[in-house]
Amino acid sequence: MHYHSYERGKISTIGAITVSPKRRHLAFYLRLQRKNLTGVEVKAFLRYLLKNLRGNILLLWDRSSIHRRALVKEYWEKHPRMQIEEFPGYAPELNPAEYIWNHADRELSNTAAEELDQLEGLLSESASRLSNSQELLWSCIYASDLPWR
Repeated sequence: MHYHSYERGKISTIGAITVSPKRRHLAFYLRLQRKNLTGVEVKAFLRYLLKNLRGNILLLWDRSSIHRRALVKEYWEKHPRMQIEEFPGYAPELNPAEYIWNHADRELSNTAAEELDQLEGLLSESASRLSNSQELLWSCIYASDLPWR
């Protein structure tokens, strides 16, 4: 009998599409890490957004349990620039970020990364292409069922 111990690595992502107040510019912020996301990483991502965005922030996000962790809630409650609104439960069609992940899935569907470094590079390249294309970012916004127009 032959036994093999398979090890699976993983890359977790957290990201946000930002829309400028006058709706003239979009940006995409992404963090990758090689472990499961916890409230600590969500808090760090919120800190990252606050550091990189001026003015008030209205954050729309899904009802993922990680977003509702006490650590995360305590953090955003201490930052009045940030207002949080949740999408209804089970409504991915409203969330433009879902279309970001769909875009990345399509781009990576014909690849076969053998190492986590390679996968991380492919994800970073995909995110970079998206970040550098206002047209692609707007397509993710308009694909959602939110009333943007």
